[in-house]
Amino acid sequence: MTISSTNKGDSLKDARSSYFNLPPLDISEAFPQAKPASIFPPCASDYYQFDDLLNDEERAIRAKVRECMEKEVAPIMAEYWERAEFPFQIIPKLGALHIAGGSIKGYGCPGLSITGNAIATAEVARVDASCSTFILVHSSLAMLTIALCGSEDQKKNYLPSLAQLKTIACWALTEPDNGSDASGLQTTATKVAGGWILEGQKRWIGNSTFADLLIIFARNTATNQINGYIVKKDSPGLTATKIENKIGLRIVQNGDIVLKKVFVPDEDRLPGVNSFQDTNKVLAVSRVMVAWQPIGISMGVYDMCLRYLKERKQFGAPLAAFQINQQKLVQMLGNVQAMFLVGWRLCKLYESGKMTPGHASLGKSWISVKARETVALGRELLGGNGILADFLVAKAFCDLEPIYTYEGTYDINSLVTAREVTGIPSFKPAARSRL
Repeated sequence: MTISSTNKGDSLKDARSSYFNLPPLDISEAFPQAKPASIFPPCASDYYQFDDLLNDEERAIRAKVRECMEKEVAPIMAEYWERAEFPFQIIPKLGALHIAGGSIKGYGCPGLSITGNAIATAEVARVDASCSTFILVHSSLAMLTIALCGSEDQKKNYLPSLAQLKTIACWALTEPDNGSDASGLQTTATKVAGGWILEGQKRWIGNSTFADLLIIFARNTATNQINGYIVKKDSPGLTATKIENKIGLRIVQNGDIVLKKVFVPDEDRLPGVNSFQDTNKVLAVSRVMVAWQPIGISMGVYDMCLRYLKERKQFGAPLAAFQINQQKLVQMLGNVQAMFLVGWRLCKLYESGKMTPGHASLGKSWISVKARETVALGRELLGGNGILADFLVAKAFCDLEPIYTYEGTYDINSLVTAREVTGIPSFKPAARSRL
């Protein structure tokens, strides 16, 4: 392609081929040897028959969520992930599953067991991690905060609509300067006649650009303690703008929230949030659910790789016939079995009232790191197609990175467990030696 130095714009246009702007080939036509993830593979990851550990209700939840995700979400997820847009048309279909609100009882919520809630989370994440994050933020953070820390009127007013996904919520704790050190948050709440004035900024808040309700945590200027507030969308002084250029969970609409003299009436202050420790009641459940996201992602990646290796041929044989590929596949399968068992035990500890913060943190951190290994092996197995979202693995590879970090990074969660087993906290740097 030769371009002259004069009229470069016109010359460049003229030099392009006649097919320069043609749309890409359909992936099935471009690569006919293996089916893409838009036709989702059957589940093949329950090698140790963990299905026997579930009761009839939990198996029914799994079946209906799996059917919806494979039918409604799998065909469109790569397109929306590439565009970093949220497919709002699927919200009514997710609402019909009746899983929003998870383990909350009453107020139109499903009242699932923690295990049933976890299985639903994994089944959503198996097909698309972003959809599972959307539901987790809405359900296991925002709705659960209202259920555990709200007044009776707040529960009656907000939970029924949220449970049907007719209204959407987000949960805003993290700030630009306070991530792992969330207890140091700087957003303020000042008491005035009839309510509160909120000032500050939040960052990385999923669902925030379109949420109807925003659960905001702020520091009470009178007591210096952390309080919680329900803020309505479009409140004067409130803005939420999308964070661009993410490499993972691209469908999730993470936002920057700015609060400039936002008035919140007294009836929308959450009476059960009077210190940072009160957030732990919510985080104890959400950390269990977050641990099940990597389990679901790894299940989907294994399922995709198993089918792909059987369909894709090289050197006159399916890729599944090569020893090194078989070894990697079995390593992935073993990881999934171990991850599932740790996640299941975590649920049972919670349901029996025995789960500690250390248990939850070890579950989330260890499962996340094993999932990272699993999707990396899957990426290797798919070769060049391992970088295409069309075959799931590349998308899962990227989506796992923010999950590895949010709800407590791997390192912070490790330190929570280490504090519990040693009795020695190590979050803050040691005091500087006078020597």
